[in-house]
Amino acid sequence: MKKLLLAGMLGTSLFAVSCSSVKNAQTSQNQKSDFLKIKGDWEIVSIDYDKGFKIKPFDEGADAQCFVGSHWRLIPNNYTGSYSLNGGGSCPSITQPIKFEVKGGNTFMFKKIAEGTKAKQNTVGYSLNLINQSTDQFSLEQNVPFDGSTVRVVYNFQRTGMK
Repeated sequence: MKKLLLAGMLGTSLFAVSCSSVKNAQTSQNQKSDFLKIKGDWEIVSIDYDKGFKIKPFDEGADAQCFVGSHWRLIPNNYTGSYSLNGGGSCPSITQPIKFEVKGGNTFMFKKIAEGTKAKQNTVGYSLNLINQSTDQFSLEQNVPFDGSTVRVVYNFQRTGMK
């Protein structure tokens, strides 16, 4: 029997505010550099996970395989973006606006923005590890606790547009 795992259920609070102005300046410069590395249009080309689990990422109610071929647009100058699922079969066709942040060069955090709401009204989001990053590809790793163990889900991205 397959185990159901909702990878999207792991929300975390995002976008903490720092008190130190020096730390803010350094963090701001590092974030700008980190953001520019992932600026542009991307496609999820594969998702790696234990196929013994049924993964439904990011509270979309859609199977993980619905995210393969999804388009992600990341715009670092205003920390916004979106992802779009293509639809077809049992997969929904959606476009979801997001606010994102890259922290410390290796943590990609984002939160979904519902229509008619402001980003600051949503304090729950997702935190994934940014791994295997190069100019034209990167991966996001999500470690999801389940029944006392951890299920590793890796979303592999390939650049499709602007740099």
